[in-house]
Amino acid sequence: MKPLVIAARPHAAPRAPFRELRSLWFQITGTLCNLACRHCFNASGPRDPWLGMLAPDVVRRYLREAEALGVREVYFTGGEPFLHPEILSLLQDALAVAPVTVLTNGTLIDDALADRLARMSGLARYSLEIRVSLDAPTAAENDAIRGRGSFANALGAIRRLAARGLPPIVTATEIVAPSHGGSLYERLRTVLLEAGIEPPRIKILPVLPLGRCAGHRSDRMLTNADLEGFDVARLQCTETRVVAAGGIYACPILAGLPRARVGDDRLADALVPNALDHTACSTCYETGITCTNF
Repeated sequence: MKPLVIAARPHAAPRAPFRELRSLWFQITGTLCNLACRHCFNASGPRDPWLGMLAPDVVRRYLREAEALGVREVYFTGGEPFLHPEILSLLQDALAVAPVTVLTNGTLIDDALADRLARMSGLARYSLEIRVSLDAPTAAENDAIRGRGSFANALGAIRRLAARGLPPIVTATEIVAPSHGGSLYERLRTVLLEAGIEPPRIKILPVLPLGRCAGHRSDRMLTNADLEGFDVARLQCTETRVVAAGGIYACPILAGLPRARVGDDRLADALVPNALDHTACSTCYETGITCTNF
């Protein structure tokens, strides 16, 4: 698969200053995933990933550097992180540095894996969070987006984790049309309560104009005028960096895209102002989206 391409803009982009390294992300499996969701912003899937997997020694090197820089959160994403052959060992290493979150579709979390994650969480110095993606409250709606069986598998993972004292954060993208049965949040909340998940923890994200949803919103680019009077601290690129194949990137949404690369090797050298040079930047600006848990 070819890498995602974003057209060049005709004028200089505004820049967001870097404030602090709060969150470090690892695009651990690149764009390798066992699902090919129709709204995936980085077009992940099981065939010919355009962004490669990170080697374990690379992850560990950046963990050490991030710890020295005072990082406060570590995230593992993909693709599907649980396809990485050393993901559990790397999670254990990260949990010695900071609170850790894994973003997963949940379909690979069986009883044995849920047991290991719960045991790891109980022994860890810092907290472990699992975010499971579920985009609709019914199998028919969700599987139309994520593939046959994905709803049952994800809900099963949610139940397994919750039963072991590791209740996940359910993350949904607003791709399902509004229903007379209530908002997406309300419908998911009802399903989780009926499944015995209490209290339900839900994070709702907008559809991003990238990958398989390129052009979903608009091709609007931010200008310097947009930032006049705007609190740029609201943008996650002011406190986030992502390690992915090919270098260090400004945010998880744009990992792997050459124009979002802010460093090649040392994390300390990548803590620089970032050009808001992508249509997804306008989504962050307009909606206040953050990829973190809060």
